[in-house]
Amino acid sequence: MRTDTLPLADMQVFAQVVAQHSFAGAARHLRLTTGAVSRSVGRLESELGVKLLHRTTRSLSLTEVGAAVHADCVLMLQSAEQAVSRATAHRQQPQGILRINAPLVFGDWWLAPLLPGFCARFPEVQVQLSMSDAMADLTAEGLDLAIRITAADALPPAMVARPLQPVGYVLVASPAYLQSRPPITQPQDLLAHPCMSLGYGPFQNLVELVPVDAPTAAVTKLRLNTPITIASSQGLLNALQRGAASGIALMADFLARSHLADGRLVQVLPRWQLAGSYAPRMAYALHAPGPHIPLKLRAMLDYLQSQSASASA
Repeated sequence: MRTDTLPLADMQVFAQVVAQHSFAGAARHLRLTTGAVSRSVGRLESELGVKLLHRTTRSLSLTEVGAAVHADCVLMLQSAEQAVSRATAHRQQPQGILRINAPLVFGDWWLAPLLPGFCARFPEVQVQLSMSDAMADLTAEGLDLAIRITAADALPPAMVARPLQPVGYVLVASPAYLQSRPPITQPQDLLAHPCMSLGYGPFQNLVELVPVDAPTAAVTKLRLNTPITIASSQGLLNALQRGAASGIALMADFLARSHLADGRLVQVLPRWQLAGSYAPRMAYALHAPGPHIPLKLRAMLDYLQSQSASASA
C-alpha cells in the first residue's frame, strides 16, 4: 500500500471506536452518524484485508490483528497531536517585521545598541528602525511602535504609553571655556555668556531654573544670549567639543552623562534644576490600543522595559 493512499481518517475513527467501546460513542465524539462510523471501520478492514473487530449486537472486541493495528493507530494519532502542538508553539513565537520610530539622538544613543540583543533572543523578528523628532502617526506610517520623549500631559490620548526612562536637561560647558572666565554661581551669571540651545519645539532660549534643594522656591526666568541654536543634542555636543569659544549649552542629560563623568564637560549650576520647557520628562514607548497585542510587539515592549530597569538598577 502506498503511503499517499493510507486511510488515515478511517484509522482515526477506528481508534475512537475502541476508545469509546462502541460505534455510537465514537459517533457522538466525532460528531458523525453511527452509520458513517460503521462504514469507516468497514472501509479500513477492506483496505487492510483483515478483520479488526468482533461485533455482536451487545459486545465489541478487538481481534488479535485488530489489537496490533489499534496500537499503531494510537501511535499515529499521538504523533499527529505532537506535530500540531509543535506547529502551534512555533506560531506563538514572536515573528515578522517590527517597525519602530524613535527620536534621532535617543534612537542612535539608546535604542539602536539594544536591537542586536533583541534579535538574538527573537531571531524570527526583523526590526526596521526609522528616526525623526516629529511625533509619528503610527497608523498612517505603518508603525508598530514609537519612542517619544515628552511630558505625561502631552502624550497622544489615543495611544498606549509605557514609561521607559526619565530624561532631563543640563547646562554644560567645556573645561577650557570655563577656565578663562569668572565662576558661574547664580543663574543671572549666564547672561554674560554665549549660550547654545535646542532649536526645535518648545526648546528655545527662555529658561527657568529652581534650586535643587528647594524645588518649590520661586522660579528664576532668563532669556539667554543664544547666537547658536541647534535642533540636536548631538550637534550641541559636537559644537562644545570645539573648545574655548564654545560657550554654554543646554542638552539632554543622557548624551552629556559620559562626558561629564570623564571630565570632557562640566555641569554649569549643578545646584539648580532646569524647569519650564526644559523640565525633566520621560521616554515612552507608544503603541496603538487593542485587545490583542501582537507577540512581536509585546516581546519588544517587555525587552525595552527590562533593559531600562537593569540600566537604572
